[in-house]
Amino acid sequence: MYNQLPIKRYAHTIKFLQKNIPAPAVILDLGVRNPFSEVMEKHGYTVFNTNGEDLDLMPELVKKHKVDAVTAFEIFEHLLAPFNVLREIEATKIITTVPLRLWFKEAYRSRTDMWDRHYHEFEDWQYDWLLEKSGWNIIQTEKWTSPINKIGIRPILRKFTPRYYAVYAEKNN
Repeated sequence: MYNQLPIKRYAHTIKFLQKNIPAPAVILDLGVRNPFSEVMEKHGYTVFNTNGEDLDLMPELVKKHKVDAVTAFEIFEHLLAPFNVLREIEATKIITTVPLRLWFKEAYRSRTDMWDRHYHEFEDWQYDWLLEKSGWNIIQTEKWTSPINKIGIRPILRKFTPRYYAVYAEKNN
């Protein structure tokens, strides 16, 4: 499994996290415990995760732990109503990443796992608007590509077209 980790994406993500929320910090990482939870811990963070509950139905779960910040790495695109979760967060800092909508590829949908689907694939301005409308002030953003080693037009486009959008935001008073 570790041979298949998204090394480039993890490297970008941990660098963005360290720059905006230095360790040691206590983090609530939305989503089940995963290999990136371990990456954060190896870099000095204390990490709590949600346990796979449906955050659309139970957004109040983000209040379960007293934390310095919340992270949500590729989570909000799976929710029908990420606005509700964003409004419930009591921590004053958040770092999120979402996949950007690619004009040359359909939204992701697993054919075998009904939960592994993207309800949203945002354009950057849409995601900014969601954060701002739900009470967050965007401090810093960054984008990066996600090239794949295949032959074809889409793999070439992925080398130049940003796929991931990272945002550091603080809660409005």
